[in-house]
Amino acid sequence: MEKIPTDIVVIGGGPGGYAAAFYAADLGRKVILVERDNRLGGVCMNRGCIPSKALLNASHAIVTARESAHRGIRFSEPVIDLTQLRAWKDGILEKLAQGIASLAKMRGVAVIHGRGYFENSTTLRVETTEGQKFVGFETAIVAVGSRPALPKAFDLGNPRVMTSTEALEVPDIPENLLVIGGGYIGMELGTVYATLGSKVTVIEAMESILAGADPDLARPVAAYAKKAFKEVRLKAKVLEMKTAGKQIKVVSEFNGQRMEELYDRVLVSVGRTANGQDLGLENTLVQKDERGFVKTDERMATTDPKIYAIGDIAGGIMLAHKASKEARIAVENIAGDGGEVNRDYSIPAVVFTDPEVAWVGLTEAEARQKGIAFEVAKFPWGASGRALTYDRTDGLTKLIIDPETHRILGVGLVGHGAGELIGEGAVAVEMGATAEDLAAIVHPHPTLSETLMESAEAFFGHSTHVFTRKKAAH
Repeated sequence: MEKIPTDIVVIGGGPGGYAAAFYAADLGRKVILVERDNRLGGVCMNRGCIPSKALLNASHAIVTARESAHRGIRFSEPVIDLTQLRAWKDGILEKLAQGIASLAKMRGVAVIHGRGYFENSTTLRVETTEGQKFVGFETAIVAVGSRPALPKAFDLGNPRVMTSTEALEVPDIPENLLVIGGGYIGMELGTVYATLGSKVTVIEAMESILAGADPDLARPVAAYAKKAFKEVRLKAKVLEMKTAGKQIKVVSEFNGQRMEELYDRVLVSVGRTANGQDLGLENTLVQKDERGFVKTDERMATTDPKIYAIGDIAGGIMLAHKASKEARIAVENIAGDGGEVNRDYSIPAVVFTDPEVAWVGLTEAEARQKGIAFEVAKFPWGASGRALTYDRTDGLTKLIIDPETHRILGVGLVGHGAGELIGEGAVAVEMGATAEDLAAIVHPHPTLSETLMESAEAFFGHSTHVFTRKKAAH
């Protein structure tokens, strides 16, 4: 069959894939974008970031109403119409998908909906509803993402056992919900369901929730979960699950005791796995690691000179903005402009729990592990006038600072809107700003952004709203 010729073919239409396709088109390349779903946007838009944030926003409205009584504002209990809630959420996704499709058309990016399969290092077979199509390419960018991990022991073939994909559809509000995994997905969706009315139990194998976040940042989230959830069990594990009528029987171990309980639904959130299967990569020179992720170098090039890989499939932290950054790096290298990503420090992480947690650059734990000297400067939100007006004084802003150069090595935040504030931290880390720089920048008052400035001032012992003394280097 005759091949459709193109300069670049991108496989996967998520935030990495469509960003790569659009950037390549902007640079004058002929681009074909292959996406197996009916609409663009990938997991992030359709089954991840966007729908989860929509539901979290809806749940925050409920919490705000419930907690307004002490302000002299009282509401009756909310009436939740799940059909309308789902329609509102899906409407957001459809608008975004239409926007991405329109941008593809404006840029002249040809979109083929179907499953891509490499015949070799220059030919992609695409299986569409209209039959097979073959794309002949100069360069390919693999951006097929990842999917929720579902261990065989938990895969009962029962719709009451959900991954994040099914949970985001909000099929109902279960009376009793078990969340297996206390990472960001489990805690975010646990927050949604707890607010909607479920009694939520979290089972986490580690000794704390939100692994990766420093303990002082995770602590306010744990405090909120203790109040909002039925129970959070740490250093616990699920031994067995099986169907029991219209419920799921779960056998677990906690505090040395074996427990048998019934739940209406179970959410399994124990990580994600690469979508590296059934791509035909074995017909190319691309190599994968033992976990199924495609091996790449700092240019996002694989071991096949014709193929690049970006986003979740390339391993590392699985974040949409990391995929978008890698998209530009890959395209710039294909175009001959060069460019590398600092995978260790440049990518901010945000957990949209209540309160939100965000960090960028070095964490305290990483600095200690790597033997890097550092000092910590903190500003508690209890001293922030803006935080008080939000009734959210449970926040904290902290800086990880090089004791010799005063360069900001990392920024950590927990609190209301932390995800919106971490962008300033990312700029500080990426640009090599010092504590002096951040302290000297005038921040508007009253805002939560002031906490970054005051953290820098605290490093020098002269923050206006907290009394501090300089700490010794670690």
